[in-house]
Amino acid sequence: MKPIILASGSPRRRELLTQIGLEFTVIPSTKEEVIRFEDPALTVEDLSRQKAEDVGAQAPAGSLVIGSDTVVALDGKILGKPRDAEDAVRMLTLLQGRSHEVFTGVTVLEKGEDRDEINTFSDRTLVRIYPMTEEEIRAYVATGDPLDKAGAYGIQGLFAAYVEGIDGSFYNVMGLPIGKLYQEIKGRLA
Repeated sequence: MKPIILASGSPRRRELLTQIGLEFTVIPSTKEEVIRFEDPALTVEDLSRQKAEDVGAQAPAGSLVIGSDTVVALDGKILGKPRDAEDAVRMLTLLQGRSHEVFTGVTVLEKGEDRDEINTFSDRTLVRIYPMTEEEIRAYVATGDPLDKAGAYGIQGLFAAYVEGIDGSFYNVMGLPIGKLYQEIKGRLA
């Protein structure tokens, strides 16, 4: 089996790759993320490629490098990770009682001897959030859970109490559309 390198330090992405039985090493990209697009899908595709290329530059030939990036978008505008607790409160106040989109971009870089093969795609999931009181928002933010997550929430944790429903991949909202990724790489694993 080809060596797989995850170009992300995200514990959720590690958990998802492990869940489907893949063995991999983690080498997070150290490149500063540069957002060059306003469109959420183009943004995550571009950022995932930046990460995969950064780590791929050091990877041995024959490796599969997986770069990924996730953003939350409300009314077409990107909400990144909150700067602090008050920013998390602001984001959740905007999201509560509404629908928004989660986009994850994935780049699979197959390291070649002379040149690399790169495939990039994105996935979109619509998420509906129940109305929340300010007290509920502040109590959730006080747990610390939203501070390192796009859009200031993690669907797989305590915030599940406020998710009315989704249209699309649950795993995409966690940070990696694992089914779509597996279909992309399964023919290249041997």
